[in-house]
This record gives sequence, structure tokens and C-alpha cells, in this order.
Amino acid sequence: MQKVLLKLSYYIDNLNRASASISAILLFFLAFLVFFDAFMRYLFQDGSITLQELEWHLFDLSFLLALAYTLKHDKHVRVDIFFEKFSQKTKEYVNILDNLFLIIPFSMLIAYFGYDFAMQSFLQKEASSDPGGLCCRYIIKSAIILGTFLLFLQAVSEIIKSYQKIQNPKFLFFSFAVFVAILFLLNLDFYYLLEPSILMFLLSLVLLMSGFRVAFAFGFVGILFAFIDYDLSLEIFKMLPMRIYGIMQNFTLMAVPLFILMGLILEKSDLAKNLLENLGAAFGEIRGGLAASIVIVGAILAAATGIVGASVVMMSIISLPIMLKYGYDKSLATGTIAASGTLGQIIPPSIVLIILGDVMSISVGDLFKAAVVPGLLLVTLYLLYIFLYSNIKKDAAPPVKLKKKPSKKELIVSIIPPFILIFAVLGSIFAGIATPTESAAMGVVGALILTIFNKSFSFSMLKYVTIETVKLSAMIFAILIGATAFSLVFNELGGGELVHNFFSQDIGDKWLFIFIAMAAIFLLGFFVDFVEISFIVVPLFVPIIHTFGIDPIWFAILIAMNLQASFLTPPFGFALFYLKGAAGKLVSTKDIYKGVVPFILIQLLALLILILFPQLVKLTL
Repeated sequence: MQKVLLKLSYYIDNLNRASASISAILLFFLAFLVFFDAFMRYLFQDGSITLQELEWHLFDLSFLLALAYTLKHDKHVRVDIFFEKFSQKTKEYVNILDNLFLIIPFSMLIAYFGYDFAMQSFLQKEASSDPGGLCCRYIIKSAIILGTFLLFLQAVSEIIKSYQKIQNPKFLFFSFAVFVAILFLLNLDFYYLLEPSILMFLLSLVLLMSGFRVAFAFGFVGILFAFIDYDLSLEIFKMLPMRIYGIMQNFTLMAVPLFILMGLILEKSDLAKNLLENLGAAFGEIRGGLAASIVIVGAILAAATGIVGASVVMMSIISLPIMLKYGYDKSLATGTIAASGTLGQIIPPSIVLIILGDVMSISVGDLFKAAVVPGLLLVTLYLLYIFLYSNIKKDAAPPVKLKKKPSKKELIVSIIPPFILIFAVLGSIFAGIATPTESAAMGVVGALILTIFNKSFSFSMLKYVTIETVKLSAMIFAILIGATAFSLVFNELGGGELVHNFFSQDIGDKWLFIFIAMAAIFLLGFFVDFVEISFIVVPLFVPIIHTFGIDPIWFAILIAMNLQASFLTPPFGFALFYLKGAAGKLVSTKDIYKGVVPFILIQLLALLILILFPQLVKLTL
């Protein structure tokens, strides 16, 4: 029996590996299709409805077909504060529970209602409402069923693999008994002693802290409360496929995988490496010069890629050994690298700004323009801190004599390519020539051209970056789908109204609301990723900012600045994980935590400056 199950798992893994390969190919074609469509439209006024609809079909398939493969590689994000400390056996128990009670029911529910959604489209012979659009709309709607069915299969495969490692049949029976007991307890009257919506948040927090995958924890909580509440039923999730379809049609969100792809292409080229080495050598003789060059490179990479992990890892590998070799303080070195690597969350093109633009129904182009001055403000504050600290504590960042100083030609050659890309991407958005999605496609094509000129292009590199992109994209959109399921039930239970009344009536003060909102986001950032905060918490604030008459663009920039700190705040700051993983034994976790504290305080200072001087956000609008 075990051999049969393992063979089944093997076939499922291969199926989803093939599915992810198809997804990666479709994403690559999507980038060139968007680029071609924008090129034809802006130069020859020859746009095509057919091409535009084909683009969002490719976008849909690129993340739906990769949901299962992302699960196979354990890339669906989890809060691992406690999970990392579990024994391997306990981790396998959590994985079994995660797949059995969270992922399988969630995927089955979406597939079940997705079937009705697609069948209705088939029976109505639904086609595009635009002349020249694509027919047979039910085909792309069926992709929801296909993606969730593959996810269901992969969850079965993961259960088989985890069970083979623990070999404990009693655990499954015990888990099922506990699950039934929880359902029974939740149906008792004490369930109504607290607001159901508050209980939803509390249960979500427990599941997240226990190490269950974020996307499916939110989805599971939504399903559970719809099932046990007297006034609701699972029929509420009839709307879920329609909501997912709305995500699939969102042209703004299409920019997310394209910007990720652009960033990963640049990560695998030598452009960023050359830039870092040459700037480091140019400024090394100034006290604190190596640290300052890292901040400048971080800002340039942020404007060129927006990918936090790539920047932190690359700068850790290249710069950290050099800084330590020449006597830099470990805390200053690690703090500078971690903080500089996170600049991509506020400096456009930023994934955070794209998501906030969609969640808050704001123009992403306006958000990009509004974020320029706050981003430069943060870079300036970082540099001021480094130079002040270096001159006060003179042995923390001594001037160094590097063996080779780059010539002016080498320096210019290393700086010009990323600046060309930045100008092409952001310039096209700011000039109103291209949408963020179109500029992202231009960035992908531009990054590929630069790698060819730089002789770092290879098909193995292309395969790696496309596969990694669909895994990251699938993770983000899985959280969005889980958050959508959670929000459906949360709002039906009156959660949204409860939050709105609390801020607008019980508090009733604009500035107190801003303080509480920023404090809540900052504290959540210690434990929860920016994606979950953006999709779950931020939508609760949207109606309140309209009630108080708060400028949504200004408020979105405050959130983005705040969320950037979440990459640095221990214990869950992603930049800290990336840095420690790349640095190995060169520095301790204590060194990293000590190093990021001043930069977290600087970010809070920048946030305070933007609150006190809101006109800074409007300077580039």
C-alpha cells in the first residue's frame, strides 16, 4: 500500500511540475505580448481587444497553474516564529493538518462552486462584451477549477510524503477527533459571548502563529465560521469564484508578476554586482563610504527591480565580507545591508504600492509619483545616520584603501545600464505613456536586452527566473484568494461595520485614527507579512479614511512606509532571514537585530515627517 501511495505522490508531483513549466512559458509570452501590444498602440495607434483579453488569460493561467507547484516547494508563506523551533516530526504533523483540514477543504469548495460558475457561462455561451474580443469565456473560468483541483492533488501528495516520515496512524484519528470537538465547542452558546468577527481574527492569529500557511489559514477560518454561524451557510461562497474571476481580470495586478520577473532577471545578471563593486571602491576611502555606497546601490536597485530578497542576498554576499575585513562594526554593516535592501518597498516600482493601489482603488501611477520624495527622504536619512555614526564612533566604519579603484569609464559603464532601465520603466509611467503593467513588460524586455549585452544571458537563467516568478506570484495571489474568502464571511458577520463604527463613532478623531492605524500596522509587521496586512487589514481602513476625508494617496504612502519596516522588525522580518541565510557564520542573529534597530527608528522618523508635512507626498504629483 505504501508503495502505491508513494507512486501516486510521484505522479502528482510530476504533473504539477509540468503544470508549472507551462505556467512559466505563459508568463514569458505574457511579458512580450504586453510589450508588443503597448508598442503597437502607442506608436501606430493599432490596439487590439483580442490581444488585451489574451493577455489577462495568460496572466490568469500563469498563477492558477502554479498554485500546486508552489505548495510542492513549500513557497506558500507561513509565520515561522515558532514553526522553525519545532522538531522535524512536529513540522510534519503541522503539514498534515495544514493540507488535510485547511488546503483540501478550501480547494474543494472553490472547485465545487467554480464548476457552477463555469457551467453557467457555458450554457449561456458567454463571450466577450467587446467587439473583437475572445469567445468561449467559460474556458478561462474553468481554469479556476483546474488550478484548485491541481492544488487538491498536491495537498494529497504532501500528506502522503509527510505521513511516510512519521508513520503514526493514531495521529490522524486524534486530529480528526480534535477537529470535531472544536466544531462542537464553536456551536455552543459561548460562541456569541464575543463578536464572531473578533473570534475570526483571534482564530486566524492562533493558526498563523502555529505555522499554518497564511493563505489557507484565512480561507479555512472563513469556511469554518460560515459553517457554524446560524445565519450563514457555505452557500455564501457561491460568490467566491466570481471574486476570483475579478482578480483574474485585474489589469493592475498583472504588473506584479512582470515586475518580479524583471527583478529576478537583473538579480541573475552581473549588472547589480558590477554596480555594487564599483561604487564601493569609489567611496571606500571616505569614513562610512562603503556603507553609504550600499545605500545608494540599494536605492538604484529598488528603482530598477523592487525585489527585496534579491537585493539583500546579493549585497550580503558581495559587501558584507569586505566590510568586516576592513573593520566595519558588524551591527552597522548588517543594519545597512538589511535596510538598503528593503528600499524597494517604498521606491517605485514597488510591489507594495501596486497592491495598495488595487486594494484602495487608487491609480498606481499616482502612487509611484507620490512615493518618489518619501523614498529619497528615507535614503537621505539613512546616509545622514551612517556619516554621523561613522564620525562619532570612528572605529565603526573606518576609511579603507582598496587595492583597485575603478576608472571613470568603469564607473559610468556600471551605472548607465540600470539608469536606462529605470528611465524606461518609471519615465514611461510618469509621462503617462504607459500603464504600470505595460512599463513592467518594457522592464522585462529591457532587462533581457541588458543581460544579452552583458553576456550573462542563458536559457538556464531564463528557466530559473520564470519558474521562481510564478512561484512568488502564486503565493501572493493565493493569499489574495484566501483573504477574499475571509472577507466575505467577516463582512457578513458585521466585522467591517464594527471596525468602521469603532473608529468613526467611538473614537471619532481623525488623528487618533491615523495613530492607531499606523501603530496597528507597525505591530502586525513584527509577526505578519506585508501581503496579508495589505489584503486583510488595509481594506478595513478604506471606508474610514473616506469618512474622515483623509487623502487616500497620502494615507497609502504612510502605509507603504510603515510596511517597509515590517521587513526589518524581528522576529519575522524577511530581510533579516535573507541576510542571515546569505551571511552564514560571519555574523550572529544578535548582530543583525542590533543593527536594524536604528534603521527601524529612522523609518518611524520618516513616517512622522510625512505625517507632519503631508505636502512632501504631493511634490511630484
